[in-house]
This record gives sequence, C-alpha cells and structure tokens, in this order.
Amino acid sequence: MGHIRKQRAIIDRLAVIRKLNEVAAQDVPKHKRRGSILDILKEAHTGGFAEIRRRFEDQHGTGSQSVREHCFLIDQLVRIIHDFAVEHEFHQGVKTTGEFLSIVAVGGYGRAEMAPFSDIDLLFLLPYKRTPYSEQIVEYMLYMMWDMGLKVGHSTRSVDECIRQARSDLTIRTALLESRYLWGDKALYTELRRRFRDEVIAGSGVDFVEAKLAERDARHEKLTDSRYVLEPNIKEGKGGLRDLHTLYWMAKYLYQVDKVGDLVEQGIISQDAAQRFAKAQDWLWTVRCHLHYLAGRAEDRLTFDVQPEIGRRMNYTDHAGTRGVERFMKHYFLIAKDVGDLTRIFCAVLEEQQKRKPKLSLAALKFLRRSQIDGFRIDGNRLNVTEDTQFKKDPVALIRLFHTALEHDLDIHPHALSLVTQTLKQINNRLRQNEEANRLFMEMLTSRKDPEVALRHMNEAGVLGRFIPDFGRVVAQMQYDMYHVYTVDEHTIRAIGILHKIEEGLLRSEAPAASDVVGKVLSRRVLYLSVLLHDIAKGRGGDHSELGAEVALKLGPRLGLTDEETETVSWLVLHHLLMSNTAFKRDIDDPKTIADFVKVVQSPERLRLLLVLTVADIRAVGPNVWNGWKAGLLRELYYRAEDMMSGGMATDRREARVEKAQNLLRQRLEALKWDAKEIEEHLSRGYPSYWMSFDPDSLERHARMINEAERHRAPLTIDTRVDSGLCVTELTIYTGDHPGLFSQIAGAMAISGATIVDAKVVTMTNGMALDTFLIQDAEGGAFDSPSRLAKLSTTIERALSGRLRPAKELEGRKSSLPARAHVFKVSPRVLIDNKASTTHTVIELNGRDRPGLLHDVTAAMTRLGLQIGSAHISTYGERVVDVFYVKDIFGMKIEHENKLRQVREGLLAALADPADKRQRGSGAAAAAQ
Repeated sequence: MGHIRKQRAIIDRLAVIRKLNEVAAQDVPKHKRRGSILDILKEAHTGGFAEIRRRFEDQHGTGSQSVREHCFLIDQLVRIIHDFAVEHEFHQGVKTTGEFLSIVAVGGYGRAEMAPFSDIDLLFLLPYKRTPYSEQIVEYMLYMMWDMGLKVGHSTRSVDECIRQARSDLTIRTALLESRYLWGDKALYTELRRRFRDEVIAGSGVDFVEAKLAERDARHEKLTDSRYVLEPNIKEGKGGLRDLHTLYWMAKYLYQVDKVGDLVEQGIISQDAAQRFAKAQDWLWTVRCHLHYLAGRAEDRLTFDVQPEIGRRMNYTDHAGTRGVERFMKHYFLIAKDVGDLTRIFCAVLEEQQKRKPKLSLAALKFLRRSQIDGFRIDGNRLNVTEDTQFKKDPVALIRLFHTALEHDLDIHPHALSLVTQTLKQINNRLRQNEEANRLFMEMLTSRKDPEVALRHMNEAGVLGRFIPDFGRVVAQMQYDMYHVYTVDEHTIRAIGILHKIEEGLLRSEAPAASDVVGKVLSRRVLYLSVLLHDIAKGRGGDHSELGAEVALKLGPRLGLTDEETETVSWLVLHHLLMSNTAFKRDIDDPKTIADFVKVVQSPERLRLLLVLTVADIRAVGPNVWNGWKAGLLRELYYRAEDMMSGGMATDRREARVEKAQNLLRQRLEALKWDAKEIEEHLSRGYPSYWMSFDPDSLERHARMINEAERHRAPLTIDTRVDSGLCVTELTIYTGDHPGLFSQIAGAMAISGATIVDAKVVTMTNGMALDTFLIQDAEGGAFDSPSRLAKLSTTIERALSGRLRPAKELEGRKSSLPARAHVFKVSPRVLIDNKASTTHTVIELNGRDRPGLLHDVTAAMTRLGLQIGSAHISTYGERVVDVFYVKDIFGMKIEHENKLRQVREGLLAALADPADKRQRGSGAAAAAQ
C-alpha cells in the first residue's frame, strides 16, 4: 500500500483501542457491553470515512489516494476487531496448531484498492480444519462488521482447500493471486503464497492469460462491445477499470510483479506504457470515487444524470462552444482509448513472450514464407517495420502500413504500432497533400475487405485524426442526448461498416431497398466518402450539415475526387438528413411532399446515394433505433420519388387515380359476392383523398370492417393487424366523428403503454371517422400481445364512452420516466408551415418526451378548433418530434395571423413540462409570500 499521509486523522488506532479497553474493563456482562463496543467502532469508521471524503472533495484529492485511504481505514478496523475478540471476548492462553488463524484481504481489497462503498472481501485462512475457537473469532468479526453497516464478502478455508479450489475455479484463483496479508498468523499466509506459486501458477501461465482474455471478451459482449457508449460502465465496460485489472492480473501471474511499473524494470513494457497505465487508472478511480460519493452507494455506471455534476466536480468548464460535460466525457473516451491501446500492446507482448502463436487467417498463410511485403517485414506473422526509422524516412508508410494490413488480412506488430504513436508528428500538411498517401487512404475507405477494420485501427492509433484533421475534431466527441449511443467518430466508423455490409448483401432482410440499389450507384468513392464526412462538423456550434458540406468541398480534391464527385459528396453531406426527415416527419401520401423532395434531390443517382447513406446513418446510431417501420417508410419514399422522377406520378391525374383505386376495389368486392348496391353504397362513403391515401389491401379491409359495422349499427369498431415485417401493429377505428376523438384515443393508448408512430385520420361522407394508427411497444416492436391488444381495445372504448378520463389517469404518470431523462432540457418549439401541403397546414412540435404528451397536444388542438388529418410521431431519445397535418373547423388551411399566434401559444403551453409548470408555480407562490 502506498504512503498514507496523516494517518491518525483518518483513524487513531491507539485511541480506539484505549476506548475499547475501557469498556472491557467495566464490570459488565459481555452481551451488555456489545452496544458500547459497536458505537466506538461505528464512530471510528464514520469519522475516518468523512475525513477521506473531505480530503477527496475539498482538497481535490486523487482517486488512487482515496482508494488507498479507504483500504487503510478498513485494515485498521479489521485488526482492531480481531484483537479485541482474541483478548477480551474469547481469551485463550496457549493455542493449539489448529487454532491459528490468518486474515487475508482478497480481490480489489487485496490490491489495496477500495472505492468508498465497495465490498470488503476477506479470507479467513486456517491450517487444516475449522475449530470451535476459530469459528467463534470469525463469527464475532463478521457480525460486528455487518452491524457497523459494512458489506463484507468472506470465505473460511484451509490452505489445502484454497489450493484445490484455485486449480478448478478461475475466480478463486484470481482472488488469491492478489491476496494480501492483513493480520493474524503470518506463517500460514506465507505457506499459502508459496504453495499457490508452486502448485497453481507454475506451468499454467498461458492458460490463465487465455482464460482471462476470454472472460474479458464475454464481459464486453454483455455490456455492448464498444468503449464509446455514451453511458459507460467505468468498472466493467470496455476501456474501464476491469480491463486495467486484467492487465495487472496477467502481469502478476506471469512475472510475479506487485505493480505494473515493475514490468519496466524487466524490459517487458516501456516506461511510457507504465505511465499511461497509472494515469488512466488514477483518472478512472477518481471518477469512480465521485460516482460512489454522489450516489451514496456502490455505483459504476456513468449515466447522463450524473455526468454534468461529476464533470463540474472535476473542474471541466464550458469552453470554446463546448459544454463542460462534453469535455469531461471526451476525456473519458480518450482514457478508454488509452486502455484499449495498452491492452492490445500488452497482450501482443505477452503472446510473444509466451511463444504462443496467434491464429492465422487463410489469407495470412499465403505470406508465411515471405519475409517482406509492400516494404514491411513479416515478424511473428504480423506486419512490422523494416527499421525503427522507417516512418521518419518514409512518412507515407504510416498510411501504407494500415493499407497493407487490410489488403492481406494481417495484424500489425505492437512494435510497429508503438513507432506509429511516436512518429504521429510526421503526419503533417506535406503528407496530407501527398498524392500516394491520399490514394492509399481512398483505397482503404472503399476496400471490398471491410474498411471499418482499417479505419478503426487508424483511429485507435491516432493516425486518422492526424491525416484528416477535421475528423480529429470529432474523435471522442460525445452527443449529449439519450438518442445517440456512441461518440461521433465511433458512430461514423460503424456507419462505414454497415455500408460495407449493405454492399455485401448481408442486410438484405433488414434493408431490402438499400441492398437493391447500392449496386446501381455510379461512384462508390462518393458514397463512402459521404458516409465518412456526414457528421464531421458536429460540435462546432453551427449547422453541422452546412459546415460539413464545406469540409467536403475542400477535402474531395485532396483525396483525388473529380469536381463532379466532390460536389455530389458535398450535396449529400448537406442533405444527409433530408430523406429521414421527409419519411418520418411528413405525409408521404401527399403528392406535394414527394414533389418537394424530388425538387431537392433532382436525380436518380442522388436518390440512390441518399437512400443508402440514410440507412447506414440510422443503423449506426445504436441498437434498437432501426426497425422495419422506418425501413418501410424510407423504401416507400424512395419508390414514390423514383416514380415521380420517371414521370409516373406526374402523368397520373387525381381523378384517374381515384377511379383506378375504386375500380380495383370494386373487382375485389365482386369476388367476395357483394351485390352492386352494397358496393356502390360503400364507394360513396369515401372522399377522393381517401381513395388515394391507402393501398388496395387496406381499402378492402376497410370495406369489410365498415360493412360489418353498418350492418350491426355498432357505435365503435376496432380492428388490429400485426405487421411483423414493419415491427408495427395497425389499429383501425371506425366510430362517430367528434371533436377531441384523436386526443381521447391517444390518451387511451398512452395509458395502455402503446406508442403511436403514425396516424391517418379520415372522415367519411356519412360523418363517421375512420382512423388508422400504427403503434409499437416501448421497445420499438409490434404491439402484438393478444392480452395487451384486448386491454387496449377496452381502454379505447371506455375513453370514447366517457367512462375513462385519460387526462386524469395520465396525471399520475407524469413522473414515470427515468430520472436521468429529466437532465435534458428540450426547449418547446412550434413550427407552422403552410407551404409543405396544398391542402393542410403542417405543424411540427418539438419538446421533451413524457407520458401522455401526444394526448396533451392533441387535446390542445381540439380546444383550438383544429381538425387533424394525419400525424407522424418520432422520438429521438428524450426529444419528441410530432408533425400534424391540420385544417380549421371550416376545412381550410390556417392562415390568419391572429389564429396562427393562438395556435402557437396554445401548443407551446401544451408542450411545456408539467414539472416546470409546477416549479414556476411554487416559485411564484413563494415570492408572493
């Protein structure tokens, strides 16, 4: 354990013992003095804990120092409790051999590292078997510590049992590996250490390393296999403390070192690597201590709600347009990247030291007998430099190294990677303008061998950010919201990998349209570069699409693109959100929506490029963001736009389309044996817009549903259809139309846990409403449980009949969102557009999501006298974007200035967070008092 300053300020062991002895000296039965003893120990622990916390928080202490101090405090308490038990509770003169006891710290406690609220892991070590005396001592110590409120994990074993179990159990072996003598019989502990070294460690080094790496990989897989998730687990996540512990375990097992720094003296790692290890560990420990103190319990997940406060405590302030919390998290991701670098280099060194050859790909076997390839030598089946000055003599080799590794499926030797890191300054403007370097880079970016691999390696090594400085600005750049899961650079590299999978046909079932058209793209260079650059200007304070388009104009010629290709890349970056915004926020059944979209896109080639870019972008945001519903909307928009570009929709007049739809339905109904009167009666129920808004299958389902409802004079008919392909459930409601109908239905769905993603509201000529809703569950899947669907139908019926008041029912659910969601402030915004549709006013609402929000805003629309034609609902983490196509009570667009102002104010009030309203109300009341 490192030096602990002013130890007595943490715990004065002699003073505590003196107080305990005074209690023991009193003529009081043992069971009656226990309370006094417990109070003394609690006071000592509470005082020491407070002193350590004061040093850490008030004096800006380091995490490494704090965990050592907590360990020191517990060490002293364990020793005090043991000695009191031996001397005063179970005093015994001469002990037999079997009554000796050694107290051993294991696990993190054994490393002398203890976070504020971590468990205390103890091993009570016995010579060969348990005795009544040793059991009394152990029991007394454990119950005393538990009563103090400490979390103690323990085991009681003999030396033989420890050795036997360590051979068969990796967890026990690891715990014993970092064991530390604490108190009691030291000879017993020494025997354990000797036998552990001779009987467990000897000859099993390679197997232990492989087992720990497999354990690490499984842990990463469980916690999302990326170190760039935005709410990381700083202990168990990739790039966290546990990865550093894994390096320590392997080093200690193989080389019997007590600390990683000792490996420098043995020539196994460099001084720089050891310093990076210590720096990363200290920073992560500091964050973890802040997390524990802030939560008041053991907590290792760096969630959105604690990130700003910990960033503030660690003195990360707003700077140059970047928020303090974003600077803090960027530092975290850079530290996690360092941990990844150390892991890769150290594991490669261990592999070489232990003479265990890595597994080779089939492609790599071709070069097994070759000593050199593309100016590099093959060293241990890895790509290595021919001399240590190679990169200084030939800076282009810094790019060629990754190009060669990708093309020949080779790993890069850790020595070469170390030299890359040392010579990053060679990547200057001269190299960036080098024609050969840029050619190699574009070949990697557009490689058929998965460019994600090369780009990830280049990014990890720091080369990508130096070669393309604009990309360097987004390395470890977080996006502080609940929608994006990865940092900007990680999202971009994943998007490149997804684009490669689309090209290879690996995502045909999830993205059929993109998979079909990607082969028709005329320039792969345009496509891949646009994906690389689409978010490159994030975090600069302006519109990242506009700024990114400017970057593309400068970078395209440098990378060898023609003027036409450069212009197309710039256009794609500028408009990379156009297709998703149109598909998810506009009514694509409205011909003007398609016309406006086509007016911007202009050409089939841009349409193809934009579709594939959009799919790659959305899929790379994070798990569960992409689904069949979004795929279907993008696919439909693509084909409708393609049809209009080829003249299909332009020549298909409105009347002709209506007649075509009706004739097709007439044929289907005749096949179902409907008589002519029934058919004509049904065809008369729909306005022209109805016949153009639905496909033939939907029109047939509606006809059956309406006919059945009219025959039985049913006041309410509900039909559900699960579309597993789109991951949605279509719910169609046929009932009498009245103001507030949409709001009542939305409220009933919110109560039932259904999320509306799209809605089409139709009023028939007979005054009945035919409303179609596409709904999902909370996880973005189809709302398909039969019991939940039955309950939903009942809830809708109760809401429409007035037996259920959605507003009152939802009031108690306003606070049901996770606490971390309330960290994000989303300013309510109402955008009113009278140009997006020829027949409706389009209203876009932005606000923070909450239960019942859709009910609140649609209720406000009812009060404002608005008729909803369709609704398109999108949620981006904590932000909701709802778009409504509306008319006034006369069926006209809303164009009067006063009415527009009323609508805007009314909807802003509905969007406002109830919690903020209550807070303002209580503040006003307090001010009045």
